[in-house]
Amino acid sequence: MNGGAGTSPTKLAALVAPGDRIGYEGVWRTVKATTTDIGAMGGLFVRVTWEEGGTERFRAGDELVTQRARA
Repeated sequence: MNGGAGTSPTKLAALVAPGDRIGYEGVWRTVKATTTDIGAMGGLFVRVTWEEGGTERFRAGDELVTQRARA
């Protein structure tokens, strides 16, 4: 996870929680719910349900771009 100057903060998919704002497919989406899943080869996946509708599956170790919280 990073957050240095000039970079976007990231969060591992395994740590994503409801309410997080994730940059995905060119838009900011809000996480509604998460569940875990085991892939065919035994890998851990996180399934994210978006507030805006739909779901997406990410490898647990994927780094996702997050939006900084406004003060």
